[in-house]
Amino acid sequence: MDALVDEILFYRETDYSAPIYNTLYIGGGTPSLLNETQLNAIFSALHHVFKLELDEVTMELNPDDVTSSYLKLLQKIGINRVSMGVQSFQPELLAFMHRAHSREEALLALQTIRDTGFPTFTADLIYGNPGQSLKMLEDDIETLLSFDPPHISAYSLTIEPETRLGKQVKLGRIQPPDDDHVSDHIDLVTSLFSEAGLHRYEVSNYAKPGKEALHNSNYWNHHNYLGFGPSAHSFWKDKKQARRWNNQPDLKYYLSEKPKAYRIEEEELDASVLAEERIMLGLRTKWGVSFPELENEYNYQLSNDQKGWIEKQKNEKLLTFENGILKLTDSGLKISDLLTVDILSKK
Repeated sequence: MDALVDEILFYRETDYSAPIYNTLYIGGGTPSLLNETQLNAIFSALHHVFKLELDEVTMELNPDDVTSSYLKLLQKIGINRVSMGVQSFQPELLAFMHRAHSREEALLALQTIRDTGFPTFTADLIYGNPGQSLKMLEDDIETLLSFDPPHISAYSLTIEPETRLGKQVKLGRIQPPDDDHVSDHIDLVTSLFSEAGLHRYEVSNYAKPGKEALHNSNYWNHHNYLGFGPSAHSFWKDKKQARRWNNQPDLKYYLSEKPKAYRIEEEELDASVLAEERIMLGLRTKWGVSFPELENEYNYQLSNDQKGWIEKQKNEKLLTFENGILKLTDSGLKISDLLTVDILSKK
């Protein structure tokens, strides 16, 4: 906590302390282990350094940490949105994902959030798990929807090569679901959420109108952000330059060094890189990407090959292109990564 506060205070009277910030996200690790004194220390440091006019303050919670008294404490401190990783209500899937909480704890946590009258909340689900049938996923969705969540994030299981799961797949001990099976999962998620009034506004995010995540939308719209703590990422662009950096992913290093030494992998970003990032991020959302905006900000123009590719994808009903704004359709969002690589590879 002392190191975290030191890092926040390091930004006093810098260019980063000048703008007004309207969102804050407390995540990574297990922030719901923080007590009142620790949370107050964080907020005190932030208010001391930055100009905060916070519309949305989100904190991640583990289901097994949720109590009525803790939720009331969070509201008193100024947190108005909580994010909880449910992942599944199926005991066998929770065990497969090595989640610490049980089905019963997840159900109790959701009920407690509702009973406490917390301003807004979001929950995570994971689909595309090995052995997860459509019926299992449907049961998970219907259980979660029974709590009338204003926002849900639904992610397809990602298998990273060096993780325990990745090694088990490589050894043939676990068979990941095929693409058609995952596609069926995506269709079910989108359909049932839509019927419940939760509309897809980003590849993995669904919300009732007006309940979209403001903080995450800042990322997707290429706005500046600062991250504090081990492994935290930051992005900053102004009239002079654009940079991205991240902190050392090493807790001992973070505790032993001074803030100016935390940063690693600092990267200067030129206009062409920024434009391609903006396309990649914009195509993940319902708002798409504006090419007049890209031309104005980054001097980026579509090539003839890209224009021809866009027309072809329009005919395939994978995207729309009107008034210079490119958006993916629901079918296009299912393969957004592929389409993004395609358009950026055309020169």
